[in-house]
Amino acid sequence: MSDALLTVENLQTNYGAIRALKGVSFHVDAGATVTLIGANGAGKSTTLNTISGLLKPAAGRVVFNGTDITGWRADRVTAAGLVQVPEGREILAPLTVAENLELGAYTRHDKEVAQDMARILARFPRLAERRDQQAGSLSGGEQQMLAIGRALMARPKLLMLDEPSMGLAPVLVRDVFDFIAELQARGTTILLVEQNARKALRAAGYAYVLENGLITQEGTGEELLQDARIVEAYLGSGH
Repeated sequence: MSDALLTVENLQTNYGAIRALKGVSFHVDAGATVTLIGANGAGKSTTLNTISGLLKPAAGRVVFNGTDITGWRADRVTAAGLVQVPEGREILAPLTVAENLELGAYTRHDKEVAQDMARILARFPRLAERRDQQAGSLSGGEQQMLAIGRALMARPKLLMLDEPSMGLAPVLVRDVFDFIAELQARGTTILLVEQNARKALRAAGYAYVLENGLITQEGTGEELLQDARIVEAYLGSGH
């Protein structure tokens, strides 16, 4: 556990009278890619939103980089280096591509923001071509890359991706996962929530199964890909 960059202990989160998380515990080691899989409504996004400060936990603890961040405001969590790319992307449509990227660096006070933006635009030429266009004019795939690029502008110690392939055509899903592989190769620590469980398990070194607000199973991505119950429940006959 000494290598854990993120430790979640007995996390409980409510929506009114409904307990969405009933005691979720897991950890993410530095440099690892960990995925949470589960059906819609299992509590995956709620887990990420609670970790990132968008939701307040009813109980439990979140420790990040050796500091207890339980209940911190979202902006403080981001400034600490734990950055979330939310489900649905949530880019600021009236602002330009460049302005969205600049907003990703709002917690930074160093002199390398322009260099980081140049690197991101070099990696995503379509964004570079559209840097002065309103972000709302981008395609879904371009918006997803912008959302990831905006998160990277914060120089995250841990990047949380919530459904990054949602609503994208298969070729763009492949692009997203190719980029996740690039981030892994650079040593970026990633916590991934992804409805495409097969791709998530292939991408992740370790995985947790979330069902009805509880972790019910865990193992390496490869182990869960071979698990008959997981195959039947989440993988089906997809590719």
